[in-house]
Amino acid sequence: MSADEYAKFQEVAVKAAHAAGQTIEEAFTKDKDVYFKGKLDLVTATDQECEQTILTAISEAFPEHKFIGEEGSSAQGFTSELTDAPTWMVDPLDGTTNFVHRFPFVCTSIALVIKKEIVVGVVYNPVLKELFTAIKGKGAFLNGQPIKVSTKDALDQALLATEIGVSRDEQVMDAIFDRLRQVTMKMRSIRCSGACALNLCSVACGRIDVMYEVGFGGCWDCAAGALIVTEAGGEMIDPSGSPFNVMARRVLGANAHLGKPVAEVIASCKTSDKEPAPLRQ
Repeated sequence: MSADEYAKFQEVAVKAAHAAGQTIEEAFTKDKDVYFKGKLDLVTATDQECEQTILTAISEAFPEHKFIGEEGSSAQGFTSELTDAPTWMVDPLDGTTNFVHRFPFVCTSIALVIKKEIVVGVVYNPVLKELFTAIKGKGAFLNGQPIKVSTKDALDQALLATEIGVSRDEQVMDAIFDRLRQVTMKMRSIRCSGACALNLCSVACGRIDVMYEVGFGGCWDCAAGALIVTEAGGEMIDPSGSPFNVMARRVLGANAHLGKPVAEVIASCKTSDKEPAPLRQ
């Protein structure tokens, strides 16, 4: 496809993200109608309204494209299988728990995947007014300005982001906290901001040096951020050190120096067979 086509895809995604962002911003300080997908996994009416806004905007522009998203159904044109067809991976509101608690790390994440390759990524935090964008081969940007990953090359000088997640299974928690303990022993400090897409964008702009997460919701949480990281000069791998697979629900994003060292630490930690395992390419 041509550069003009990619630019058009991004233009539509940015407009959709801004429209959804306006809905998030207007609802941010208000009381929310909260529903439960699990004991701790929340969804709100705003999640659903934003997804419909994004679905409508993209479907009208590209009616032949497919979707993989957090809240959508097959009746709306959503699929659970990634094929070579142009497919949008959409998280209308990443950081729903943050949104419910008025913690300002919330965003809309939109990615386009063609022939199983991420080619467009848009992540928008409407509370902080930060728009991260990338087109494959064209670099990464924050509010239109180029961004790059950090140059830190020592773990004890680096800041890492991860998440605890929503599982409270004891075996899973043992694995999570063993990873957290072992990694923390090597790092300067750890942050848990509650939004996978924004953790990746924080790596891309150098605020965070490396992030990892295992067992998050789905590809929609990481696809856009993964492209933004690589276009900012960073590296995407599986936390095991194997190649990154956007469908695996496992992610490690880092600057050009720290991905493998962190993966080596994680490889020595406890594991749980209740967490997603690495997928073959």
